[in-house]
Amino acid sequence: MLFKILTKDGFEQLVDGILESNEVIGPKRVATGANGKPIHQYLPVTSFGELDLDYETTEFPAKTYFLPYRETLSTFHFDEADWTQEIRYRIQPRAIVGLHACDINGLLKLDKVFGRDAFPSPYYLSRRRNTLVVGIDHMPCEGGFCQSVDAHVVSHGFDLFLTDLGDRYFVSIGSDRGFDLVGKVENREVSEDDTHAYLAVRRRISDAFKTHVRTQNLPTLLDLEFDSPVWKRWGDKCLSCGSCAMACPTCYCYGVNEEVSMDFTVGTKVKQLHSCNLVDFAMVAGDHNFRPSRESRLKYRYYHQHRGFAEAYDEPKCVGCNRCGRVCLAGINPPEVIADLHEEDRA
Repeated sequence: MLFKILTKDGFEQLVDGILESNEVIGPKRVATGANGKPIHQYLPVTSFGELDLDYETTEFPAKTYFLPYRETLSTFHFDEADWTQEIRYRIQPRAIVGLHACDINGLLKLDKVFGRDAFPSPYYLSRRRNTLVVGIDHMPCEGGFCQSVDAHVVSHGFDLFLTDLGDRYFVSIGSDRGFDLVGKVENREVSEDDTHAYLAVRRRISDAFKTHVRTQNLPTLLDLEFDSPVWKRWGDKCLSCGSCAMACPTCYCYGVNEEVSMDFTVGTKVKQLHSCNLVDFAMVAGDHNFRPSRESRLKYRYYHQHRGFAEAYDEPKCVGCNRCGRVCLAGINPPEVIADLHEEDRA
């Protein structure tokens, strides 16, 4: 990987250059919460001044720009005995500026699912490959435990990644197009002082984590505690609303519906994100539900995050952002649920 140093003005010029010919998404302050903290979302921006790169976290992940909540996969036009099919992919270039390491790691996990060799998703890949990703380091967010799942650092999956050194940025270059962008503005080589400053910032970030989750051997613990009363205790609280899946950077379960117009001239195949916590998620023909109880649905969500995905890809699906814990109306959050499982194992 190549490294460069950019001044703050140089980075602003770089973003202004991207804005000239691309849609740019970035963290914007949209409101103030009841706790007095600002609320941010990843939204389109038209100028560098609209970006708030000092944000703590966003309400929703960048996932929505790669996996829309609802999208049309194909459209069918029927004409007597003939029919045609129309399929469209996103080809318009876009840039997302200011992603944190956990969100970039979330995209890397989605890459493994939708970019795999056997059955890649052209809808996802068209967005991913046409999106420039510029990340930035940050201090741990409240309740975040990304360090516990090794998602607080990232070494690939981005074009540029910035670390704020005060009056300048330490820039990690992760792609050819990132290298070309940096070359369009004034930059310099990394000095020994820059390296020391960068490592000091990284140590300060690592030392600042307050929330820690014991994830060692967690897949085995989940198997051992499959029938644990912990699931009943937390499942009784679950409202089966699906908010956790919508806020999660890596939840990708979906359903596909076919819709036909009343005059039978047009049909569409529509994909819509789903949640394993919803009552009808495991419903099959004959109205049989494989997961009728709230505790079973909650349990299998945790199993997919920390057991099933780990078995398939050698890493958990969770990136430790704790967005699910923040949006949950019942107060269900991974640190407490996993801590309860460990306590149950000791009992």
